[in-house]
Amino acid sequence: MVQEHQGDYPSEWAAIQEISGKFGCTAETLRHWLRLSQTATVKLKTPASSEPERIKAMERENPELRQANDILRNAFAYFAQAELDYPQGTSARSNDESVH
Repeated sequence: MVQEHQGDYPSEWAAIQEISGKFGCTAETLRHWLRLSQTATVKLKTPASSEPERIKAMERENPELRQANDILRNAFAYFAQAELDYPQGTSARSNDESVH
């Protein structure tokens, strides 16, 4: 956000001071985050030697994760429908167990 709106302010520090108030943090904290993001961006631009292997592993894992997501989505829909099928004011626990 600082980088996007830096041209609206006379200096980077002025932009940081103004924008930090919107985030509810100190200007120094936002400046530190900005520097961290800038160094992280530089590190990301240089590919690691193991990058192709990592990408292949992620591509193999992707279908498994999609299948797991589908299973969870279907389970959620099933249990949500089951909850809607119960009469108002009751729950599965109160029907199965009586709490004294």
